[in-house]
Amino acid sequence: MTGTPAKKPLPIRDDLKGLHPYGAPQLDVRVQLNTNENPYGPSESLQNAIAEAVRAVAGTLNRYPDRDAIELRKDLAAYLGHGLTEENTWAANGSNEVIQQLLQAFGGPGRTALGFEPSYSMHPLISLATCTEWIAGSRDADYGLSTAAEQVARHRPDVTFITSPNNPTGTSVPLDLVADAYDATRGMLVVDEAYAEFSRDGTPSALTLLPGRERLVVCRTMSKAFAAAGTRLGYLAADPAVADALLRVRLPYHLSTVTQAVARTALAHTQELLSSVQALRAERDAVVTWLRGQGLTAADSDANFVLFGTFEDRHKVWQSLLDRSVLIRETGPAGWLRVSVGTAQEMSAFRDALTEVLGQ
Repeated sequence: MTGTPAKKPLPIRDDLKGLHPYGAPQLDVRVQLNTNENPYGPSESLQNAIAEAVRAVAGTLNRYPDRDAIELRKDLAAYLGHGLTEENTWAANGSNEVIQQLLQAFGGPGRTALGFEPSYSMHPLISLATCTEWIAGSRDADYGLSTAAEQVARHRPDVTFITSPNNPTGTSVPLDLVADAYDATRGMLVVDEAYAEFSRDGTPSALTLLPGRERLVVCRTMSKAFAAAGTRLGYLAADPAVADALLRVRLPYHLSTVTQAVARTALAHTQELLSSVQALRAERDAVVTWLRGQGLTAADSDANFVLFGTFEDRHKVWQSLLDRSVLIRETGPAGWLRVSVGTAQEMSAFRDALTEVLGQ
């Protein structure tokens, strides 16, 4: 007679033990301002267009999708402009998979990746998952990157990440500093522009630097300004050789037929989906002014969120807001909090709740 065998721990990699999964709290609250989503959902007409696009491909779901997503990449290139073609673009399941594929192709065991902290927390996590050694670079006191090229030259990374606008600070990086960092490295330079559409007018994109720089990659997403976080579509622009390299590491048929159809429909309605950007910029600038009026510090932001503080006990402030059904993000440097920009009504609720908390 045999009994139930004793449970033994799974043989997980040593470097993953104790690691907590990434993810912001998903809570049922009245005002959700913690994941930098666009609060304006698709219109009824766009919902109908998406439904029709899915219906049109539903009869083909017994077949694999276009594994190279050629038509989608054509649409992405047309949206980005700058003379790009489908050969310059690549798409995957959210920008995180794009980053993962870049590190699989250009990072890995025995190689290093450099990022300037505080910045997007998934860059070091994906580096860890791909067995790429992470190097935590530093920022200026105002979160700028005046020493980026110097740090790149010193550490000689295989992959360098520059996030602009930066998450969680919202600050943009001048293109001359990006160009200097590129010149300082023999590796890949990845400019993560997930929030580029929210930048102030006149803020140039690193897309303008692509010609002649075959090791430069610009990452984008449809999760933010395009209000398509649920679609899970990230993409990049780069020299055609980059897309060729990623073909070697991508999973077969990694973008479903439905994902491609929905993303193409969204791109066909770009004007409608981006119509909310100006309103969100105005709300962002207004909340920065208001926060400073409360005696707080708020970083200048080119994104759809604002980093503010500082608090002796930021968790207590975060919890007090949550108790009032307002969810923001406890992230960034010690003492700081981050609020996503929502609708006018949501931002009013945030201000009312924070006013109560500060008055306690």
